[in-house]
Amino acid sequence: MQLTIEQVQQFLYREARALDDKQWNDWLDFYAPDAVFWMPAWDDDDKLTVDPQKEISLIYYGDKSGLEDRVFRINTERSSATSLPEPRTSHNISNVEIVEQNDTTCKLRFNWATFYFRYKTVDTYFGTSYYTLDLAGERPLIKDKKIVLKNDYIHHVVDIYHV
Repeated sequence: MQLTIEQVQQFLYREARALDDKQWNDWLDFYAPDAVFWMPAWDDDDKLTVDPQKEISLIYYGDKSGLEDRVFRINTERSSATSLPEPRTSHNISNVEIVEQNDTTCKLRFNWATFYFRYKTVDTYFGTSYYTLDLAGERPLIKDKKIVLKNDYIHHVVDIYHV
């Protein structure tokens, strides 16, 4: 299967909508069972960390079960980073590129900005994401997601719905 840029954009828009609408289980459906979800941190030399096993990451899940656990905690309010009142978000995607593609994978790069409202305050998060989509099944699934948060000096915990 080969994806067009329009199909890729629609895929990304649907994933973003699931986050904005708090449709957590629908959002999880975008991920392959062995999907890696990683947001590296910036080190003291203003370089991104490169090894989530040996260096600090802002978020790291080695497979989908970590995402499922996070969604469970959000849904059941069993979280040290309790999100009550629930935040309102708006994910905006731009500069979508297909970087590489073959019959079984599609590598993407795109920019994003997320507006986040909670406690009468609006915060903005922005960055670049890199996805590898698995195209081997009946629908594309995210196999690898790397999120580069460009404004990493933030005043509270970053969660999956911020990015």
